[in-house]
Amino acid sequence: MRSFFNQFKLFGITLLCLSAVIIYLFYNALTPQKRLPIYQPSMVNQDLVSEDIRYVKKYHTIADFALLNQNGEVVTQANYEGKIYIADFFFTTCPSICPIMTKNMLAIQNKLKGDDVLLLSHSVTPEIDSVAQLKKYAVAKGVDDSRWNLVTGDKKQIYELARKSYLAVKTDGDGGPYDMIHTENFILVDKKRRIRGFYDGTKTADIEKLFKDIEILRQLEKQT
Repeated sequence: MRSFFNQFKLFGITLLCLSAVIIYLFYNALTPQKRLPIYQPSMVNQDLVSEDIRYVKKYHTIADFALLNQNGEVVTQANYEGKIYIADFFFTTCPSICPIMTKNMLAIQNKLKGDDVLLLSHSVTPEIDSVAQLKKYAVAKGVDDSRWNLVTGDKKQIYELARKSYLAVKTDGDGGPYDMIHTENFILVDKKRRIRGFYDGTKTADIEKLFKDIEILRQLEKQT
């Protein structure tokens, strides 16, 4: 009799475990998976998109680049290969939105763990923001050189990246001496150099959304 009840008990435990697995699978099947858009020029405010790429609907990625960071090292797309990263555009002498953006970038640097998420800040006044100036700024703000590059270099290259790659600023301008861009945008880029989100780098709510979207992107990247 005891043997019978032991067998019944084992059957009940097995049935309970099987039921739990089935419920879990059904729950996952019925729960929509969180996704992030892959932004194309055709999806963005047309004021921010150059006419020659305005109708591109797929395959848009961040262009190749070569710039100098705060340590005088050449930084290229290879430094961000296989990484998620957040890009922005700033200048060290900016008295308005840039200090807030830098503070929020610093919060991102300090909150995120691991080296799978990096930061990339482009100076929009490269004629002022020399390597030495960027280094001074980086030290003052607490920049972790291993995870966050502040870059300077050819102005036309930086401005073309802002306009034609990151779709971050209005397209009027040629990167010449009198051209000036000023944007609060943070841009989330995935491991394939595709834009996955735009955020106002001066707003707490947008930064919180950015954190959530990074976690979603981390999970999506694990599945690919």
